[in-house]
Amino acid sequence: MLRDNIIVLFEQMWPMLLICVVILSSTRIVWIIENKKKFILYKEIFILGFTVYIMCLFHAVTFQDVSWSTSNLVPFKEILRYDIGSFKFFKNVIGNMLLFIPFGFFISYFIKVTKTRYIIFLTLLASITIETTQYMIGRVFDVDDIFLNLLGGLAGYYIYALSNDILEKVPRVLKKPLFYNIITIVITLLIVLYLFNIIKIGGI
Repeated sequence: MLRDNIIVLFEQMWPMLLICVVILSSTRIVWIIENKKKFILYKEIFILGFTVYIMCLFHAVTFQDVSWSTSNLVPFKEILRYDIGSFKFFKNVIGNMLLFIPFGFFISYFIKVTKTRYIIFLTLLASITIETTQYMIGRVFDVDDIFLNLLGGLAGYYIYALSNDILEKVPRVLKKPLFYNIITIVITLLIVLYLFNIIKIGGI
């Protein structure tokens, strides 16, 4: 289900993603060369990944059809509507959490967050902005989405914190860009294999 939604999203967005990725990547490479900066693959992949994620997030929250729904200002009203394990529960509850896990992870990585209050603030700011913008363009405002997005952002932070703790414990010889580059390449490859349905992750 998750894979299918991601595939549909990329099918809709690939022209914009291709143009933006080529322009941003080429500009970044020229900047590195011109300023004689060191090219570190995993850092560049993270920067590009965050950019692609933001574009996908924008598309997901502004182009999806929600004409069947109405705005909700009552906390947990929408969450409690769905039977746990149902398609709508996964799409509207789990989906809104998963949507912001990358946000929490990327933000934590870029600004090296050590306190959850910063993640809470930044996630709430992003989510409230999204919900308000949706309302202003004729879609709906849902307070439950904000709560679920916040949970996702915090989950992303804890994933970052856990991975950072694990990397801190590896031998010093492995704390080099080459090691991080290999990890990043492997993770990227696994994601690609998952999207092409070569490998499966549980039932998602």
